[in-house]
Amino acid sequence: MSEAARSLLQRWGASFRKGTDFDSWGQLVEATDEYQILARHLQKEAQSHPNNSEFTEDQKKTLAKIATCLELRSAALQSTQSQEEFKLEDLKKLEPILKNIFTYNKEFPFDVQPVPPRRILAPGEEEDLEYEEDEEEGGAGAGSPDTFSARVPGANEGTLLPQLPSEPGMTLLTIKIEKIGLKDAGQCIDPYITVSVKDLNGIDLTPVQDTPVASRKEDTYIHFCVDIEIQRHIEKLTKGAAIFFEFKHYKPKKRFTSTKCFAFMEMDEIKPGPIVIELYKKPTDFKRKKLQLLTKKPLYLHLHQTLHKE
Repeated sequence: MSEAARSLLQRWGASFRKGTDFDSWGQLVEATDEYQILARHLQKEAQSHPNNSEFTEDQKKTLAKIATCLELRSAALQSTQSQEEFKLEDLKKLEPILKNIFTYNKEFPFDVQPVPPRRILAPGEEEDLEYEEDEEEGGAGAGSPDTFSARVPGANEGTLLPQLPSEPGMTLLTIKIEKIGLKDAGQCIDPYITVSVKDLNGIDLTPVQDTPVASRKEDTYIHFCVDIEIQRHIEKLTKGAAIFFEFKHYKPKKRFTSTKCFAFMEMDEIKPGPIVIELYKKPTDFKRKKLQLLTKKPLYLHLHQTLHKE
């Protein structure tokens, strides 16, 4: 085993234990966050090119199945009505498999399938495969939506989380994503938005949430009309935090889901009512150091904020 592989396994193992510890202690939001981040890293490794991976194709299939189980456990924590409930004791059976991935040669203990072959990147990570001009000019191409598989299990429904319990003196924020303006809106396939809350260093402060696929397209607008419940009380967010919105769509020619642009809201912009925020060119700059507007045209992300305080 190379030093790089050993380091990867150590990081994954620590993240796995951190997630199951949170889960055991009843800290479900933190557990969900840890599971989702680890799942995305395992998916990225599982879908990497053979020349850029420390793992064999069989080992990568096992990593992908572990990622699926993490997604299933995460879904079970997020919904009391999960159809495929995956228990904590089931998930714990996978820790020794992950730890001993290089020597594991038994049948996988659960009948799950790897995530379909749409590329899924770790949070904040942007693919190096496409900086062509068609991101600005359109060119996503036409395609029949029913020929494409889901991003992850339940992708069409998104991974939205319920509102947190209220606390005296504390403020909760609901953001309705109404629509986004793009000049090639009609060409975007399976568009959705990933919402995350980051500190100044780009570290997640809450679980990452995906909206369902957009409800409709009209002229230069893609309509979502979906509520996002921010998973931390506003008073508990660190100074300099920001809420990010990454607009993503499927590119059939390259068979992966791509980030087209992003927008963000800073803490001083949190106030009741409508807000319109600018769109920036990818890759997503969570540290907000090198921002470039997507276009000179007046195209924005349209939101509506509701504050809840006891």
